[in-house]
Amino acid sequence: MPSPLQPEAPTVVEKTKLALVSHKRLKALEPVSSETQTKGLLGISHISTFSLVSSILFRMGDGMKTKLLRHDENEEGDLKQRVWNESTKIWRVALPGIISRVSSFGAIIVTQSFIGHVSEIDLAGYALVQTLVVRFINGLLIGMSSATETLCGQAFGAGQHHMMGIHLQRAWIIDLIVVTVFLPILIFGAQIFKLLGQDDSIANSGGYISLWFISFVYNNVFRQTIQTYLQAQSKNLIIAWISAVQFALHILLSILFVRTLDMGVTGAMLALTISTWFLVIGEFIYIFGGWCPNTWKGFTLAAFKDLVPVVKMSISSGLMICLELWYNAVLVLLAGYMKDAAVAISAFSICLNINLWDFAISLGFLGAACVRVANELGRGNAKAVKFAIEVLMGTSVAIGLFFFVICLVFGRNLAYLFTNDDRVADTVVDLSFLLSFTVLLNSIYPVLSGVAIGSGMQSTVAIINLVCYYVIGIPLGALLGYVTPLQVKGIWIGMIGGVLTQTISIVYMVWRTNWDEEVKKTSERLGKYYLKEGEANSEQN
Repeated sequence: MPSPLQPEAPTVVEKTKLALVSHKRLKALEPVSSETQTKGLLGISHISTFSLVSSILFRMGDGMKTKLLRHDENEEGDLKQRVWNESTKIWRVALPGIISRVSSFGAIIVTQSFIGHVSEIDLAGYALVQTLVVRFINGLLIGMSSATETLCGQAFGAGQHHMMGIHLQRAWIIDLIVVTVFLPILIFGAQIFKLLGQDDSIANSGGYISLWFISFVYNNVFRQTIQTYLQAQSKNLIIAWISAVQFALHILLSILFVRTLDMGVTGAMLALTISTWFLVIGEFIYIFGGWCPNTWKGFTLAAFKDLVPVVKMSISSGLMICLELWYNAVLVLLAGYMKDAAVAISAFSICLNINLWDFAISLGFLGAACVRVANELGRGNAKAVKFAIEVLMGTSVAIGLFFFVICLVFGRNLAYLFTNDDRVADTVVDLSFLLSFTVLLNSIYPVLSGVAIGSGMQSTVAIINLVCYYVIGIPLGALLGYVTPLQVKGIWIGMIGGVLTQTISIVYMVWRTNWDEEVKKTSERLGKYYLKEGEANSEQN
């Protein structure tokens, strides 16, 4: 039905639509919910009215002329109401994502805490494995899963619901192959750490712990991809509930195995294995049990079609995330060459994991940014993309300021959650201000990375990450850490230097992006991977 602001006849509306949006793009755009199906398109009958409305809509924007695209919100309405509506959509995705990521990474932190109270050597060994090897492989998985996030989010926005299950199965095929290829890194962990010059006792402990992580990385193949699949259709509330139960189960099992049964490192890793597979089994039950009837049509041979372009996109996505996660791993490796390696690695790893636990919150907003941007691009609403980015940034920065203060005030208390060693605790306290500043940066660049993932610009961000982290951050950290008396603090300053330049670069990239052009690219991308529902079902097992 026509907008109440524009009571002209439908024929005039149709003429205006065709004058502003190509027939090809309109054909590609589909509504994403029953709510949008009831609203229709905004029609404008003459140029003067269109100009007036445009000036109001872009009073906070970049002043460019708007194109008439489908939308499900009253963009001429009260600004407070628009912010509230957008915030509701964001939190519907972000909150379950935050709960799930904080719980999942929390299991890693809890395991480190229990191992840290077993022995200092085992704590350093665990930090070495988790920060170097597991983060290396998980970086690949998280990055390659972001390609699934792009494809599923845009497919859902365009109404191609049946393609989401196919994208999920393609991700499983690719990620399982990748994990298997890198499996020797975990199997021969002790030997690799010794070749890298790490202390023998730390390397041997790390080698034993790395064997336990084999199950964990295979688990992550399914956990990461299923989460992006459900998140794209705003069904990730189930993941939040399962993750919360998994986290509680993990704590109980850790207390039982480590404290009650005195199983030490073995008990801590066994608790991690059981709790993480509990999560994935719960996700399988939800998908296969019929709670995703529109997007999961069963296993199909169509998943093996067009794998090459998906692999290419996954590689660029993987590089984008990996270059960021491996950056931290290289810095931990540098800390391992300090005079007192065990203290340096332990303190740096504790601060890094506190930072990454906060980063798990930011990843919730990264996921929300990806879903909102991908859905609106899939629908063809460039204006809604820009408004969503503004609301996301404001919300995330406000939360970042809160945790900035928390880290400043409670630095010493946080340290003793992970260790009884005063030397390690003192080093953590010495890093607390730098940690706080890093936490603040966490509230900015992950959101913008989510924007890049949602719009399919991963390859550009990968280049930015490569330059900022490996040309600026690591050399600066090595220089300050080894040439000056700053030691571990110098390495962390180098890390901040890389993150800060990366943040500035991505802010500039997003600011310069022409979102109407991105709508065109999205339409072309969806057409490339599209299979008709009948074609997909004909190849179902």
